[in-house]
Amino acid sequence: MNTQEMTTRIATGQGFIAALDQSGGSTPKALRGYGVEDSEWSGDDEMFAQIHAMRARVITSPCFGSGKVIGAILFEKTMDGEVDGKPTADALKARGIVPFIKVDEGLADEADGVQLMKPMTRLDALLEKSVANGMFGTKMRSVIKAANPEGIAAVVAQQFEVGAQIIAAGLMPIIEPEYDITAADRVAGEDILLAEIMKHLDALAEGSQVMLKLSIPATAGLYTPLVSHPKVLRVVALSGGFSTDDACARLAQNPGMIASFSRGLLQDLRKTQSDEEFDAVLGKAIDQIASASV
Repeated sequence: MNTQEMTTRIATGQGFIAALDQSGGSTPKALRGYGVEDSEWSGDDEMFAQIHAMRARVITSPCFGSGKVIGAILFEKTMDGEVDGKPTADALKARGIVPFIKVDEGLADEADGVQLMKPMTRLDALLEKSVANGMFGTKMRSVIKAANPEGIAAVVAQQFEVGAQIIAAGLMPIIEPEYDITAADRVAGEDILLAEIMKHLDALAEGSQVMLKLSIPATAGLYTPLVSHPKVLRVVALSGGFSTDDACARLAQNPGMIASFSRGLLQDLRKTQSDEEFDAVLGKAIDQIASASV
């Protein structure tokens, strides 16, 4: 797929985007969930080899290439690796799946009710490598924990500032200001978030587009104005800690948003499952998430 074909696939595809981008800090927990104990690896190289094997098993599963997964977000080391003897991005595109790369370097300490992204010390180099690897877009995450107008404004401003740099590099940014689903003031805070996002979208240069990855809103349909905005290619939803069933039920109440789940997609997969069992469990999750995304 070339860039235009990938743009069309993301804009109009019926399905969802798989989040396979657990990085250093979250990898041990992801491996434990898969049934790989800490004693089965030693050091980062072995840890990342274990998680890459899991991701490769997911990507090569027949159901993953069924057409219901339209994109996948990767961690840098997954992009650097191979699947089926091909660079991971090429293996995905051969299955009709558009590849994205996680570019943030984690979260800063909380201030004003939010966690901004840490400074990206090697963003230029990572963007250059991602373009060379045939990636379509990027993803970067901040977290909002309270309805603090100054904090929310700072999160959105930082996301769009880095997003402009990503657009200039020739990639599609997924802007992800996650709202903590446990926050007591989420209804009020998401209204503030929507207004800030709209302000920055309206200020984007003509012809520029971004994608948005947002928590499933407490108020169903809140983000409809974003779904229809001409400077938004697609609005995707994170599961945010909801179970697969709960996340899918909530997503189905928000027309135009599609899923970009990690936990909701992978939570029932285990290393000890036979290939047939693994494919059946993954296929069930894919069908459920894809149905909620239509």
